[in-house]
Amino acid sequence: MKSLLLLLFSFFPVIAFGDRAKPNVVYILADDLGYGDLKSMNTEGKIATPGSDQMAKEGMVFTDAHSNSAVCTPTRYGVLTGRYAFRSRMKKGVLNGYSSYLIEDGRMTVPSFLNNQGYHTAFIGKWHLGWDWAKNGEKVDFSKPVQNGPKEKGFEYSYGHCGSLDMAPYVWVENGMPTAVPLKETGRTKKESKNGWWRKGPTSPDFDHEDVLPNLTRRAVKYVKEQAKKEKPFFLYLALPSPHTPVLPTPEFKGKSGLDSAYADFVTMTDDTVKQILEALKEGGVDQNTLFIFTSDNGCSPEADFAELEEQGHDPSSIYRGHKADIFEGGHRVPFIVRWPARVKAGTRCDDPTCLTDLLATMAEVLGQKLPADAGEDSVSMLPNLVGESKQPVREAIVHHSINGTFAIRQGKWKLIDAPHSGGWSRPKPAQKTLYKDLPKIQLYDLEKDPAESRNVSVENPSIVKKLKMLLQKYRGGGRSVPVAR
Repeated sequence: MKSLLLLLFSFFPVIAFGDRAKPNVVYILADDLGYGDLKSMNTEGKIATPGSDQMAKEGMVFTDAHSNSAVCTPTRYGVLTGRYAFRSRMKKGVLNGYSSYLIEDGRMTVPSFLNNQGYHTAFIGKWHLGWDWAKNGEKVDFSKPVQNGPKEKGFEYSYGHCGSLDMAPYVWVENGMPTAVPLKETGRTKKESKNGWWRKGPTSPDFDHEDVLPNLTRRAVKYVKEQAKKEKPFFLYLALPSPHTPVLPTPEFKGKSGLDSAYADFVTMTDDTVKQILEALKEGGVDQNTLFIFTSDNGCSPEADFAELEEQGHDPSSIYRGHKADIFEGGHRVPFIVRWPARVKAGTRCDDPTCLTDLLATMAEVLGQKLPADAGEDSVSMLPNLVGESKQPVREAIVHHSINGTFAIRQGKWKLIDAPHSGGWSRPKPAQKTLYKDLPKIQLYDLEKDPAESRNVSVENPSIVKKLKMLLQKYRGGGRSVPVAR
């Protein structure tokens, strides 16, 4: 009888057995963490990352995962909506700390979907998707609630700050209400601290830049432990502000990375957050059926000091060209580790291209649901890859987007860049026209033979160029890149 029940359980959708059978979901999104910064992604990496190393040993490493954008805000839009951000009003750049909300009214998000499936949903960390501060004329009134923030986008609980940790105002907002009114302005220049600077702006008395990452980690650990005792499944979106500037490793982590680098120490400190969350899941007895994802919003920023790291044998982009903001691989190829003991085999890897827009469709398939036609337009379920059932790539292609709005499309081994430049901050920059005026207008790379994107083969492969340009045009003009769920 017992074996029969186990057999039946394996064939029925998990949703049929009630909320307790649904997997919890923890999604940690680091900020400006390079593909090469984690030992599990880059065997040549020199930074100590024991937390994510352990997670990789107990889960699956995705070697070909990509953010939909090479910068912060549009990637976060894609993570939560399953939609490329170029379809929104954000065609280039990022929002600032005073920007209005980006996620459109009525748009399904991962938390709103999961909330309707019986989940408790929580956001902790860096929002950077805009919200509406209360205004008294042109001045922000920090004594009043904000509107159109996390709680309006599906999160039952939320605690975080508006933009990057170097963007004013420096004010915590909990469940839509600022926790304190700023009484002073703080700021630090690059001259005072090479990569520990932040822009001058209003700062609340309970906002301490050096304690931001520890504070968020403490709160996330507490949330996991509390939810582990409850009947409802939970979704925690922990959006870390690190290792983005300001680079602020605490005394405990200075020198702990194994390198003489504040950035490397901050990476190790960020990795320790992963370790603490994993320990909290295990302590709460919920780690076996928790889908735990650790990734980054884009590649590493030059603020890390590439020259300093190179002298010590470390490259945050590993073998890949470029970095944050660029259309090259170093701008959008990101670390991606999944741990889910109930469904994902330990110590495995997936080389299938994956995009950060894929969480929404993945959770829909996990829960046996279909997304409506106006949701998850660019989201593809990762579940076949997670459980080892994929016989072919689950994605037709992935669209990439740089800080200045340059497009690229990847299909199989081929990557087409619709410009002759980086689209970002590395050479040749879009403004450095003399560096690329004699180059082909299109870049095409065979990533199997040339993962470093060192040889443009567009002239030799006109049919591939034509095919990929037509597919990119179809995706951009059609409003979605994946079929409507049937």
